[in-house]
Amino acid sequence: MEQKTILLVEDDQILVRMYTRKFEKEGFKVLAAFDGQAGLDELKKASPKPNVILLDVMLPKLDGFQVLEKIKSDPATKDIPVILLTNLGGAVEDRERGQKLGAADYLVKSDMTPAQVVEKIKAVVG
Repeated sequence: MEQKTILLVEDDQILVRMYTRKFEKEGFKVLAAFDGQAGLDELKKASPKPNVILLDVMLPKLDGFQVLEKIKSDPATKDIPVILLTNLGGAVEDRERGQKLGAADYLVKSDMTPAQVVEKIKAVVG
């Protein structure tokens, strides 16, 4: 069974470390980026492409929606499931905007433990 790769785009370094540990324990290879532009750069050079992208909405340089739009408009990356991660209390407009842009799911950080996030991701990548 090939190792699944996740691209984690999140500006909170503590969260990145915590999620990285959790995902690696579950057998994932983790690529991390701390702002939207770095996330896109990491995605471009990743080979093979990640199986899933966990994308924070509030990011420096480019926000999660801008990054999602670029991912979904690129034929090389449009089929990668993207899960938005936010602290924004899951505002209905944001959830709808994410869905319109092609996000596979929308998770609110405060509603979920890292273990629950990992389970969600595992369900998405099969």
